Amino acid sequence: MSIRNEYIEKATNRIKIDIQRPSNKVSDYFASNVFTTETMRKYLSEEAFYSVMSSIERGTKIDRKIADQVASAMKSWAISKGATHHTHWFQPLTGLTAEKHDAFFSLVDSSKGIESFSGDALVQGEPDGSSFPSGGMRNTHEARGYTAWDPSSPAFIMENGTHGKTLCVPTIFISYTGQTMDYKGPLLKSIQFLEKAAVDVCHYFDRNVKRVVPTLGWEQEFFLIDKTMYNARPDLVATGRTLVGNIPAKGQQLEDHYFGSIPERVQDFMLDLETEAWKLGIPLKTRHNEVAPGQYEFAPRFEEANKAVDQNQLFMDLMDRVARRHDLRVLLHEKPFANVNGSGKHNNWSLGTDTHINLLSPGSTPRTNLQFLTFFINTIKAVHDHANLMRASVASAGNDHRLGANEAPPAIISVFIGTTLYDVLDEIERSVKKGEKMDEYEKADLKLNIHNKIPDLLLDNTDRNRTSPFAFTGNKFEFRAVGSSFNCSFPMTVLNTIVANQLSRFKQEVDKLVEGGEKKDGAILRVLRRYITDAKKILFEGDNYSKEWEEEAQKRGLSNVKTTPYALDFLVGDDAKEIFVDNHIFSHTELEARYEVLNEQYQRKIQIESRILGEMVMNQIIPSATHYLHHLTSLQKNLYDISLDKETTVFIDLIKEIITYTNQLKKEVDNMIEARRKANKIEATSARAKAYCDKVKPHLEKIRDIADRLEFVVEDAQWTLPKYREMLFIR
Repeated sequence: MSIRNEYIEKATNRIKIDIQRPSNKVSDYFASNVFTTETMRKYLSEEAFYSVMSSIERGTKIDRKIADQVASAMKSWAISKGATHHTHWFQPLTGLTAEKHDAFFSLVDSSKGIESFSGDALVQGEPDGSSFPSGGMRNTHEARGYTAWDPSSPAFIMENGTHGKTLCVPTIFISYTGQTMDYKGPLLKSIQFLEKAAVDVCHYFDRNVKRVVPTLGWEQEFFLIDKTMYNARPDLVATGRTLVGNIPAKGQQLEDHYFGSIPERVQDFMLDLETEAWKLGIPLKTRHNEVAPGQYEFAPRFEEANKAVDQNQLFMDLMDRVARRHDLRVLLHEKPFANVNGSGKHNNWSLGTDTHINLLSPGSTPRTNLQFLTFFINTIKAVHDHANLMRASVASAGNDHRLGANEAPPAIISVFIGTTLYDVLDEIERSVKKGEKMDEYEKADLKLNIHNKIPDLLLDNTDRNRTSPFAFTGNKFEFRAVGSSFNCSFPMTVLNTIVANQLSRFKQEVDKLVEGGEKKDGAILRVLRRYITDAKKILFEGDNYSKEWEEEAQKRGLSNVKTTPYALDFLVGDDAKEIFVDNHIFSHTELEARYEVLNEQYQRKIQIESRILGEMVMNQIIPSATHYLHHLTSLQKNLYDISLDKETTVFIDLIKEIITYTNQLKKEVDNMIEARRKANKIEATSARAKAYCDKVKPHLEKIRDIADRLEFVVEDAQWTLPKYREMLFIR
């Protein structure tokens, strides 16, 4: 039996895991491991409870005396659930989560101890910050960093194994000098900025609105692969994607996996994962097969953006933990397999008020229609004006393989709104071109003629556009360009900030017209009409995958930056500084630091890919080819020795082909190593990242092409790496 067949044998002979659910009704145990509002009522004094709720709802600071009460309550609750440790759970610039566990146990004297958790320990922690990415915000020897409690995201208990239970407190992460070194801090600032700007605009329509929050519903795509197959692929282990692999005879061309019957082993994994997620209050609602074989998706209900981001980070961690229990591995890379669809994380974004109104949901009356149009058009204008920042927010080495790869939105940022709303905007725009003035609301209502038209959108009067990077889908915008492995924070921080900035400008312009004597509704319409004209070039209703759109987008002046190091340059341009620095989302230092960190992450990921690929070529691919070559040459010699020289022609041709490919492989690996050496000598991080993009990465594709040709001709038994047909189709 060949080595690869041993992998297949192990993958197909798995013991079924018995999934233990706390109850047959999810409602019985949903959020049982979360320090919810109900739990707080049970464990906190009335004073402490209302102090925490005020902090959550209005952003007020919690007094240290109250913090002691909250910490004591959290400790009692966590210990009752079996927790022995607590940690500040944060999101450094690695894109992952981090935690340092401390025991509740404290010594009273040398022979006696108690369980304790103080308000100081709850509010502030001090993890060693020396090894986290900082982008130059501090020197390596300056290790001090602080974590600070975020009361707006509930604490939870993470279960790791049978007895490993830890109280996790969501926090932000800052440096000793006060610079944000995480993704959560800027997200919270952007939410606060958006709330202020949106409430001010809401007061044109409803003075009762006191709070507006962005909401997020993420859709998480991923691949599942058997553990044995995964461990046999050094490229998957080191990079999360296959760097070689010949196209299988069957891929996704029959379109038979999408929404198909979920394999039993996968469904067991899903049920186990859902159970763990529901205990942590993650409101999973949907699961299904995705387009590519071996690809799946989960999606929850909407939550406030900050909480939803935390839940998605927690969910990705859970996915890995649960998959390992089932001898599976989750692949979150945006393109783990060539020639089949990659994975994204669609971010469905909207705005909700404390009066229970979705500001992006068309209303049933003229006044709510105008409110909807105000937020709808301002969002489009924001994306138009700052499309390059949106592109930068989804830039990564993994996503470069996906964006524009004929199953994902292109690198061109455009907005789809559907024919119904496109006609409405066109009608508004035409009225201003005719010079018609509509100062009175009744005239505006008559001209718009949308009080019966727009609500039909809720009945799917507008089709979906799966090719659009930013599509309106009835009562929300769907940012489809976000990568599967991403922390949602940065794309949401960018979107929140640009929309908040746009709403602030909108209010200034409307107020100026009102001060000049124009009626409020007429002033609102006048400004909205101009925004439609200004931003119309970013609206596109057709096939974003088509070559024709790429050519049309270029004519419209829309950017099409296909690789990460060049997209990241937008983060240090004048637009980024005006948007982020002037609005106090990032300081100059913090913005530059993120630019450095993201460039460095890109360069290092390509470096790791090139190193592991070189190792695979020299240690596995060429040896597989030479072993088969030895077999062919022996066979050819035996045939020649018995005077069957004519029959040896096919073997000679095959021998020459294999020798040619192996020589080409060795040459390309040497060229790749040399390109890497030259790139490594470049000091500037951004320039080094560009060198890896332009000079090193092309060698990876050349090597892949040659290796895949070899896989096609080398005897199956001699090829040691699991093949695509095995990784994608063996359940």
